[in-house]
Amino acid sequence: MPTKPAGTLYRGKTGMWSWVLHRITGVAIFFFLLVHTLDTALVRVSPEAYNAVINTYKTPIIGLAELGLVAALLFHGLNGVRVMLIDFWRKGSKYQNVMFWIVIGIAFILFLGFAPRHLMHVFG
Repeated sequence: MPTKPAGTLYRGKTGMWSWVLHRITGVAIFFFLLVHTLDTALVRVSPEAYNAVINTYKTPIIGLAELGLVAALLFHGLNGVRVMLIDFWRKGSKYQNVMFWIVIGIAFILFLGFAPRHLMHVFG
């Protein structure tokens, strides 16, 4: 009778969550870039329509969404460096868990440097 596998290395651990967050932030950044490209291209079709679209972006909801975008960019970029270290550094897989928390910490510190000024701009 075959034995049941004990599980995978990443099931429910930081490696899995890092993978999931990397994919989610990557898709979110892709859709932002798609919308940004389309609304910027609108200026060639109709400058009035472009101005109308840009004016809809000057709301507090979009300002808060921009905070999410910055958080996604910070995590995705720093986690990409972590993935490269895991791939190309001999001891990368040994320290992947520690590097995940370092990525979270650096992203959080950088986000804290950005958020207050941005929120003053959005709500000020």
